[in-house]
Amino acid sequence: MKKYPLPPFNKETAIQKVQMAEDAWNSKDPITVSMAYTEDTEWRNRDQFINGRHEVQEFLKNKWQNELDYKLKKELWAFLDNKIAVRFEYEYKNKDGICYRAYGNENWEFDENGLMQKRYASINDLEIKKSERKF
Repeated sequence: MKKYPLPPFNKETAIQKVQMAEDAWNSKDPITVSMAYTEDTEWRNRDQFINGRHEVQEFLKNKWQNELDYKLKKELWAFLDNKIAVRFEYEYKNKDGICYRAYGNENWEFDENGLMQKRYASINDLEIKKSERKF
């Protein structure tokens, strides 16, 4: 399976890859999102280590059961060959109705087929008022 655009990335294809990721995550569909990753993908998400597409699906399913009204915005930060760095922010509310904005950075590494084989995410949450939501 190939997931275009393929590395090595240029500015245009890196921006395209970032937008594709944003769109997929905003679908909140764990299966759709997971298909952009290799079968043996490696993630660090905050303090969690997630390995393989199946674990990604379970992680995302749980995430969106707890992070309600989720909306994400990603921005290309840098790219080189088969690597892309992004900054992002997303907003959600928890089951108690408390709103949050999460800020973070991700480092991505892709295989030759354009599938993400590594994803390292550092994320911080900030409680916000409902009126402060931007997305």
